[in-house]
Amino acid sequence: MIGFLDSLLVTVRTALRRPVTAQYPDPSKRQPVAEGFMGFPALTWDEDVREPYCTGCMVCVRDCPTQCMSAVMDDNPKHAEGASRRRKIVREFEINLGRCILCGICVDVCNFDAIEMSHEHELSKYERNGNRVDLTRLLEMGRAYQRETGWGPSQPKKNSGVPVEKPAGEREKSAGGAAGR
Repeated sequence: MIGFLDSLLVTVRTALRRPVTAQYPDPSKRQPVAEGFMGFPALTWDEDVREPYCTGCMVCVRDCPTQCMSAVMDDNPKHAEGASRRRKIVREFEINLGRCILCGICVDVCNFDAIEMSHEHELSKYERNGNRVDLTRLLEMGRAYQRETGWGPSQPKKNSGVPVEKPAGEREKSAGGAAGR
């Protein structure tokens, strides 16, 4: 009898409390995404030189367990002009988010802080290949993530695209060393 009363008390307490379930489609009733949430991968943008951090080195492509990524690199025209330290830049990048398992290996192996697990998670489509995301969309997702979280590169001095001006003495040494060969 006491067990019955205890369970009845639990039922009554639960019935009288505020609901904890969010009504999903209604944007005003959604729960905020946690800071550590790992959504789909996105490419980050270097605001200082106005180009992606990604150089298209393909380390993330090679290490992806599902092989859902592809990338193509090009020579960086800004490097030739002296406006960027990055010699290469990504020309094409595609991720099939339908195959991505959100493991985060691509983020771990990237040496350039170019790919991050964004907070993007609502990307369902009706078409089979509707979740193929190209470079433009990946950069949009990355920029939104950067604005939302205040993201900055983990190694800003190493991965910044801003050209470093060498002191006059070093420039002469490097020019003289190259001419003497």
